[in-house]
Amino acid sequence: MAKESIKARQRKRERMVAHYAEKRAELKAAGDYAALDRLPRNASPVRLHNRCQLTGRPKGYVRYFGISRIMLREMALAGKIPGVRKASW
Repeated sequence: MAKESIKARQRKRERMVAHYAEKRAELKAAGDYAALDRLPRNASPVRLHNRCQLTGRPKGYVRYFGISRIMLREMALAGKIPGVRKASW
């Protein structure tokens, strides 16, 4: 499980990216790269990292569910994800 400070930093970046998204699009369309440089670094979507919504784990992220592979397995075995079942043949 990731430290709370790491998860909080990620949430802060997500808020900042959403806040500056429109302004970034306008500056990019106008080609004003000097103004883009003056925006906060965390306003760039490139600085975001996919993390598990439950644990904050950065690796093994399953984009379709938004959680890590470990949490996906635990929840699937517990029957908490509708339509997902352990394969057997």
